[in-house]
Amino acid sequence: MNHEAYEKAVEQLNLYSHHYYVLDDPLTTDEVYDKLYHEVVAYEEKNTQKILQSSPTQRVGDSISEGFIKASHLSRMWSLEDIFDADGLRAWLTKTYKLDKNISFYCEPKFDGASLNLIYENGLLMQGITRGDGTVGELITQNVKTIRSIPLSIAHKERIEIRGEVVIFKDEFEKINARREEEGEAPFANPRNAAAGSLRQLDSSITAARNLVFLPYGVGENALEHKLLSEKMEYIYSLGFKKPPERSTCQDFDSIEAVYEVMKKDRERYSMMLDGMVIKVNEIASQIDMGYTVKVPRFAVAYKFPAVEKITTVKEIVLQVGRTGAVTPVAIVEPTDIDGVIVERATLHNFDEIERKDIRLNDRVIILRSGDVIPKIIKVLTHERNGSEVIYERPTLCPVCSSELLDEGVLLKCQNLQCDARVVNSIYYFASKPCLNIDGLGDKIVEALYTSGLVRSVIDLFDLTLDKLLALEGFKEKKSQNLLNSLQNAKGCDYWRFINALGIEHIGEVASKTLSANFGSRFLDASKEEIISCEGIGEEMAESLLEFIRVNRETILKLQEILEPLEPIQKEEARENQFKTKTVVLTGTMSESRPAIKEKLEALGAKVSGSVSKKTDYLIYGEDAGSKYDKAISLGVECLTESDMNKMIEESAS
Repeated sequence: MNHEAYEKAVEQLNLYSHHYYVLDDPLTTDEVYDKLYHEVVAYEEKNTQKILQSSPTQRVGDSISEGFIKASHLSRMWSLEDIFDADGLRAWLTKTYKLDKNISFYCEPKFDGASLNLIYENGLLMQGITRGDGTVGELITQNVKTIRSIPLSIAHKERIEIRGEVVIFKDEFEKINARREEEGEAPFANPRNAAAGSLRQLDSSITAARNLVFLPYGVGENALEHKLLSEKMEYIYSLGFKKPPERSTCQDFDSIEAVYEVMKKDRERYSMMLDGMVIKVNEIASQIDMGYTVKVPRFAVAYKFPAVEKITTVKEIVLQVGRTGAVTPVAIVEPTDIDGVIVERATLHNFDEIERKDIRLNDRVIILRSGDVIPKIIKVLTHERNGSEVIYERPTLCPVCSSELLDEGVLLKCQNLQCDARVVNSIYYFASKPCLNIDGLGDKIVEALYTSGLVRSVIDLFDLTLDKLLALEGFKEKKSQNLLNSLQNAKGCDYWRFINALGIEHIGEVASKTLSANFGSRFLDASKEEIISCEGIGEEMAESLLEFIRVNRETILKLQEILEPLEPIQKEEARENQFKTKTVVLTGTMSESRPAIKEKLEALGAKVSGSVSKKTDYLIYGEDAGSKYDKAISLGVECLTESDMNKMIEESAS
């Protein structure tokens, strides 16, 4: 075989694979495929410098990774807001139509698997990255190349991110679990867990053996010029990706609801697990105009299928004390299999719920599990009571420190600041992944450090030494040194992680990032008015933050001195120009993409908004401007063409 014949053989094998794994339409027999495949292998063994990246031999990994490194997505991978019924759909449509009435919707299945981001450059697959936190994930390119429904090369030559879900088909899932049980291994709980676990194998040959399937649902960074998402996705499928079993373009509530009912009815007939339907605004320009909240896109929503319900028995009600002192009741129930997951606990939210639903020990109840949400009790089967049920008495003492509980009606609180549970949980939270991500500080280690008296607050963590740790039972030198190294590595963390690690009630990861971006270390001295002016932060959150700072200022300053968290990089203030501090709205089709124009204007100090109001200073419009242009005219907003905008920018520069 010469090189030309080799190139043709690779092309032929990829065609065979595409028809077999993507189109479910085999073009040949396994025997013919295997014969040609081994001819390619023989050529590559003699010509190692000439192996094509698109060769099917590059899919099967034969080396074990030492661990996955982190990699950044080119653009953020967002989560979706969930809705659960027709009323939720109506409410979401009402919000969306307020942003733009002239829209349609693209509906497709919500696959229950593991999210994956693929980056192609010059037509070649360069990186495969897990979703991670949406900004940074794990680089698993070697494993990704084993998935036969992912093309190693595509006809599109510009850089593009293709997002999708990695799933395991139901029949393959059954085979995997049968093999695991034969080999004495624990079976996977469900196909989603199996897909996620298979994708992150350090040995890529294990990933290759699991028959994973990639189903694209969207794109990240791209230079595509399609005006409709439905057109853009058809183009993605034409590059060699597997199409979903169902997809539709809808115009209104009735047509969306009809597609949803079909998917819900047929969900068990699909080869893969579905947990709902994704609805997205079909018009790309409208998506850009609508933008995002701090958590989710405004132009998309996940319409979840009804959750699975099962009947079980309440065996016990236990109490948990959180880092803020709040005491939460949890029901221990008879172990119950729900959609492949053994459920033994159900949330009760608060004590009023126990009384309102009249939940008693030994009651038969219906529990509901939706996605990864902790199951909850939705109904007590009072007609099945037989006299063995026991009324639950509202506690008056903390289950951990026995101090008297503060009864606030719905909420019970332990006020003892020295309560073991409060201290231990605050340290554990401080070290958790969304906070300082300190390896080696699991709950048992924290409890051991606290019980020994070495650590009574988060500050004490940084006074630990090797000698102190080695004096504790079960602490060997390597384990102790690793913990000390992790504590040292926590220094110089991002400032938002520092804020999040403080464990301020109502202030989570998103709010911590917002506070960090707006204030940095100045958040300690920010006024209530300044805090509330931040997007996504309300009055209750501001009050909680200010109260926490008032009580804990010295501790915060001491921790800041120890950790030296990195202040967020502040953008240089724009020079004086005609757009600085102005509110601008973009609409219509222009020669440049709207994200590029938005970036240009924001660099000049403008605020680019998605909707026209009395506060809008300029509307910049292109072809097919639509309703935003009409509203701007009616409000007397100054309207500029793209040419007018560029002229003003040039004048400002000169």
